[in-house]
This record gives sequence, C-alpha cells and structure tokens, in this order.
Amino acid sequence: MKKILAVAAMALLAGTMNSWAADITIKFSHVVAPATPKGKAADKFKELAEKYTNGKVAVEVYPSSQLYKDKEELEALQLGAVQMLAPSLAKFGPLGAKEFEAFDLPFLFSDRTELERVTKGEIGKQLFAKLEDKGIKGLAYWDNGFKIMSANSPLKKPEDFLGLKMRIQSSKVIEAQMNALGAVPQVMAFSEVYQALQTGVVDGTENPPSNMYTQKMHEVQKHATISRHGYLGYAVIVNKKFWDELPEDVRGQLDQAMAEASDYANSIAQEENDNAIAAMKAAGTTEFHDLTAEEKALWVEALKPVYDAAAERVGADLIETIQKAAAGN
Repeated sequence: MKKILAVAAMALLAGTMNSWAADITIKFSHVVAPATPKGKAADKFKELAEKYTNGKVAVEVYPSSQLYKDKEELEALQLGAVQMLAPSLAKFGPLGAKEFEAFDLPFLFSDRTELERVTKGEIGKQLFAKLEDKGIKGLAYWDNGFKIMSANSPLKKPEDFLGLKMRIQSSKVIEAQMNALGAVPQVMAFSEVYQALQTGVVDGTENPPSNMYTQKMHEVQKHATISRHGYLGYAVIVNKKFWDELPEDVRGQLDQAMAEASDYANSIAQEENDNAIAAMKAAGTTEFHDLTAEEKALWVEALKPVYDAAAERVGADLIETIQKAAAGN
C-alpha cells in the first residue's frame, strides 16, 4: 500500500501542470502499450472527455504499467490513487467477482457477434453490478480480440505443450486450461513477460496478436499458432465514490465520451490484430501456424475438463446462460 500511495503522489505532482485549467482530473492507468487497441481507446477517451466537458475534466493516461502493475492497479483504484482502469476481465476473480473468469473459457465464443450478445446484454450488466459493493463502477467492455499461442517450439497438438512453462495472467480458468494441455502455468505481470521469454524463465505464452507485437514478444518466440482458442477483453472501470460525486452534467458528458471511445475500441481491435500478425510475419523471427480443423478438434477435446473445473468456480448455470446468449437463444 505504501508503494501505491507513493506512486500516486508522484503522478499527482507530474500531472499538476497539465491539470491547472481543469476542475476535475481523471488518472487513467493501464498496463499495455499506447499502440494497442486498449491504448488507442484510452487516448480517444481522453480526447473526447476533454472536448465534451470543455476542458472541465483533464484525463491523464498512464500506459505500459507506468504507475502500477497488474496486481497493484485494482487496489490503487479502490484507494482512489487512480480513478480509471481497463483491466482484463480475469482480474476481478481475486476481488471475489470470479464470475468474470467465465470469459477465459477456451473456445467459448466463435466470433465477436457471439461475444457482444453477452457483453452488451443483460449478462454484461449483471456482472458489472457485482463490482459495486467493492467500490467499483463498470462503464464499458472493450474488445482486444482472440488469442494465439506462442513458444520456442511448434504448438500444433495438445501434446506439444507437455512440460512447457507458459506465462498466464492470474485466472484459475486459464490455469486449468494450461494444466489440461500438460503445460506448467506461470502467473506473471504483463510488463515482465518479454524479459521472462528472453531469459527462458518461461517458454511461451498466449496473447492477442496486437499485445504480442507491441511488446516485441515475436523477437523472442520462434513459433506461434493462430488458434483463436480464447478471448481477451477489458472492462473500463472507475472508482465508484469518485464517479457518484461528479456533477450530473459532467457524468453525462463522460458517458458520451466513453460510449464513443468504446465503439472506436471495438471497431479497431480486429484490424489491429490482423496488422500485428502481418508485421510479425514480415519480421521473420516467428514461424506462424494456422490451426487446422482437425487440430482444433483435438484442442477442443483436450480442453473439455476446463469447463468442469470452471463450473465449480464460476457456476455451471452462468456458463450455460452465457452459451445460450452467445448462440442468440
């Protein structure tokens, strides 16, 4: 906690000059690079928020874990050291909102249409409601696309994962996924992954292509499989007390800015990922493999136990409800 408060004091000092003309300052912290879909969307929100409030609100964006790493940022938000975050959905598990980990289930969604039936529907609202007693207000879901696997050896069949140390974010569902594949899951902060791959602390990882590319992981990964096995999305959240105390007109203007920034975020994610794959292929440091239908069937079969493990953690009824909503039922 001392570290969080010290970092908050430095951020306050650094942002003072930029915020003198503003009545309200929002510190928006995130862990990825500015060139990712999330990074670009955060900058878009800043632009729109300051425009629609006529400068009454100043948004200070801190990317690439400049303020806090994965495990620190939620505590910082609850303490009021920052006002806004966009963590991956799995991050809410340790807070007691483990239902969000359902989004980590392998092969749960086949495309964005299925995903948005869940995030933009009643399920998305119900999940956000679970955060309110923790001092957190959910504002929007931001897409970052479907994940690929990478390592220094080919990953075509489930047995190719046997014994590999695979970096994961903190998620019991993703941990179960790697265990089902025979890998050894290693929870690690996002900002530490490149060095861990470079030095061999871990053998591989999973990411949407845009995250892999902007963090230069392709420079230290010889193989990648375009598996689209899992989804990575974010929830834009604010400190609830801060949000509730905003003037009603300002809150409405920020809602408008967030709605437009969210549309922007979700419109660019696929293009950013496609561009990232093209750029990594052009670099020539990583050999890419497209998962065939036959290989995918083997992965799906190997990963079935993950659903049994997740049912005990997030609830079989919730998983079934999500599957039905995704299918349009």
